[in-house]
Amino acid sequence: MEDKLEKIVSWAKRRGFIIPGSEIYGGIGGVYDFGPYGVALKNNIKKLWWQTFVSGRDDVVGMESAILMNRKVWQASGHEKGFVDELVECKKCHRRFKADDLSKEKCSSGGEHELTEPKAFNTMFKTDETYLRPETAQGMFTDFRQIAETSRQKIPFGIAQMGKSFRNEINTKDFLFRVREFEIAEIEYFVKPGDDEKSFDEWLKAWEDFVLNLGIKKENLEQYEHPKEGLAHYSKRTVDIQYKFPFGTKELAGVANRTDFDLKSHEEASGKDLKYFDEETKEKYWPYVIEPTMGIERLMLAIICDAFEELEARTETTEAKTENEIVLHFSPQLAPIKVAVLPLVKKLSEETKKIYQDLKTCWGDIEFDESGSIGRRYRRQDEIGTPYCVTFDFDSLEDKKVTVRDRDTMKQERIEISELKNFLFRKLNIS
Repeated sequence: MEDKLEKIVSWAKRRGFIIPGSEIYGGIGGVYDFGPYGVALKNNIKKLWWQTFVSGRDDVVGMESAILMNRKVWQASGHEKGFVDELVECKKCHRRFKADDLSKEKCSSGGEHELTEPKAFNTMFKTDETYLRPETAQGMFTDFRQIAETSRQKIPFGIAQMGKSFRNEINTKDFLFRVREFEIAEIEYFVKPGDDEKSFDEWLKAWEDFVLNLGIKKENLEQYEHPKEGLAHYSKRTVDIQYKFPFGTKELAGVANRTDFDLKSHEEASGKDLKYFDEETKEKYWPYVIEPTMGIERLMLAIICDAFEELEARTETTEAKTENEIVLHFSPQLAPIKVAVLPLVKKLSEETKKIYQDLKTCWGDIEFDESGSIGRRYRRQDEIGTPYCVTFDFDSLEDKKVTVRDRDTMKQERIEISELKNFLFRKLNIS
């Protein structure tokens, strides 16, 4: 299975999905850039998340808080003292590891690692005055009162945010799974105390349903309930949705019951009233908070792992089968390119481009490709996960039809050019 991850890393770079950051200078650990197809896939994930949990609901509003916040925020939230990992260092090779995540590798200086005693290591990136935020949640707590008032939301309601976060990881590993710069998508859902357990179960189901809707197979998911003694300082209950990655079953997303810890802590530290006033019951209280959260890069890696398939070269032409083929089975809603439009040969490019331009007005994610044999172009589109290829050939000049090829089945259908849009709308089933 580890071999699969190596193949994914190689494919991601070769096809312009994920590129090591600052690579021409030797790179920087745990930092990645996203190429044309990678950023398209990432944006499709984010767009679907926002449509599902913000635009598609009446009880959740969006916001965007600053990456830099007053240092007192991180003191009040407990991050300055409590956001730590246990660090150990090998006395021989001087590599550092998380104490609960020791490498199975042998020491590069020979034999087993000779480790120091664990010591606390705060994983926030420190600046001269404050920290780069390690999560997006705190901005939703510090702005709670103002957002509640301006949006005129009543309990229960949520605030959603998606944005960059940073963690000074001791040991980055497993490609996108543990990185230093990443995006989090999370919701702080405010409920009346006593309603928190019911709301927790509802959000846990909604969170898992969303992951499944991305095309991830249910058999690759499982839930992990954190034991009471292992809960974070703010949590009453936490359940992780885990995915079976090639390197093991690990956390993909999670839901936590943060109780009233954050609002109460920020009120005490700031002196500002952060209680909610219920106009109907005339009660004033700190709401409990249910927090569903997921990392976009980690989710992206799971989607790629689930969609990635290596199989014997398949081709509709007489080209020699010399190597295995990689196919990415992305769902149409996530695929970076929805449709590729291909002339059989270059001399048909002018007519083919008319179809390409027409389809591009429907979806932006259309690609025109005239370079190389038709078999190689099919394979190239399979490797980036394009669901359908449309080929214009010499017969198209006479019968006004094109050939539509399905990525997964390789089935080819002859479709009237005048009906092509409707055909693809039905097949893609996306807006």
